[in-house]
Amino acid sequence: MEVLKKSEISRGSNMMASTSNLSNGFLSICPSSSKGDYYEESSPKIVAGDEGYVFEDVPHFLDYIPKASTYRNPLQDNPAYAVVKQYFVDPNDTVAQKVVVHKNSPRGIHFRRAGPSQRVYFESDDVHACIVTCGGLCPGLNTVIREIVCGLCHMYGVKRVVGIDGGYRGFYSRNTIPLNPKVVNNIHKRGGTIIGTSRGGHDTKKIVDCIQDRGINQVYIIGGDGTQKGAAVIFEEIRRRGLKVAVAGIPKTIDNDIPVIDKSFGFDSAVEEAQRAINAAHVEAESTENGIGLVKLMGRNSGFIAMYATLASRDVDCCLIPESPFYLEGKGGLFEYIEKRLKENGHMVIVVAEGAGQELLSGSSKSTDQRDASGNNLLQDVGIWLSHKIKDHFAKQKKIGQQKMTINLKYIDPTYMIRAIPGNASDNVYCTLLAQSAVHGAMAGHTGFTVASVNGRHAYIPFHCITEKQNKVVITDRMWARLLSSTHQPSFLSQTDVAKNIDK
Repeated sequence: MEVLKKSEISRGSNMMASTSNLSNGFLSICPSSSKGDYYEESSPKIVAGDEGYVFEDVPHFLDYIPKASTYRNPLQDNPAYAVVKQYFVDPNDTVAQKVVVHKNSPRGIHFRRAGPSQRVYFESDDVHACIVTCGGLCPGLNTVIREIVCGLCHMYGVKRVVGIDGGYRGFYSRNTIPLNPKVVNNIHKRGGTIIGTSRGGHDTKKIVDCIQDRGINQVYIIGGDGTQKGAAVIFEEIRRRGLKVAVAGIPKTIDNDIPVIDKSFGFDSAVEEAQRAINAAHVEAESTENGIGLVKLMGRNSGFIAMYATLASRDVDCCLIPESPFYLEGKGGLFEYIEKRLKENGHMVIVVAEGAGQELLSGSSKSTDQRDASGNNLLQDVGIWLSHKIKDHFAKQKKIGQQKMTINLKYIDPTYMIRAIPGNASDNVYCTLLAQSAVHGAMAGHTGFTVASVNGRHAYIPFHCITEKQNKVVITDRMWARLLSSTHQPSFLSQTDVAKNIDK
């Protein structure tokens, strides 16, 4: 029997073949159980097929409740869906993680395709669902809440849906918020989350005790990678207790730093709103002699918002992100480039992601030891630091062309304005599809999964696939090259730096 190695599936160790799960001619591969750093997790459902096909399936009630009852999906009688041919997904449908391959390369990792199933594992009257939002704000949160509620009620006839007030700690410290289609009807037009949010507060035993005591059997968890790690722990405890409770995650990060998925909801809205700040900085800069507009955007460890906002704007002369180190002084440094652009154009716009240049800030080694309630490193304000550095540089008695250069710098930080807006049209559609896919998955008995778009198709993804690493800008990729071509900024990289990034 074939045994998959970590290098072949990018997952786990101590892999051993098992003949207990043979279906559709595939060999099921499960790892020996071992205790991880975060929690003791159940064996991933990994299926190997021909020509390097690997199927990373998500958990199901039947894995630990073999006699779970099934019912006819009420969507079969719903007039809105009865006219749609092939509305129900085939149980053998999978979505490829990679679509660009060579002729002889392995087919690679696949995920279960999201969508409604012919059979469901809940009767509508028995469903008691809850929704919780955790972490920072993000455009589209209320849309996801709305569509989960409306999906459960309108598509499946569910009567009991509640919101958990104020994040994870709301499970055990606050009352629930009753939700129905009337309550959530217009919330997609508002920013924030109507059920509140918070960082931290995760206590697995208390949370699962609350779920069990309140008779909740569907849990929808909206949050970033830290929140999804917490959701994975909740699922494992629910599974250990043998409870028929579906745990579905919907990934939320305005930074777009979750791996595997195409993008996270709210990202498009954030990029669009960032244009307002960049435009204001450009107007300020070009209206004065030697004007500099400096805009700080979100991006703790990943510079996607800054990169895409820069590409969309075309008014930006320099974009600084965490993935691309830069330096200030000397030949090829930032100061030299600023002086060059001011001499050429008389003004310039700089966009900096909040996580950029942290290694340059004084005392940054101390700041990395401090973390917020979500476990994220506390960052120093690179925007204010950089604005002071630029001003100090030009305040020196340095002459350029026998004349002293006086600058006018305007600093804009729109961070919390961007986070608080409602989702735009694109994100609202995406949020609707995410929410409905999560509802379909939970009703079909899937659990311990997150839902997202992978290569344009919605899929159910095991938690571990999105929490093991972060998605980051690849500065040796074409998109970053397009940005450098647009801004004409130096790469700030040596040949050694380029080689290191290619090796990654």
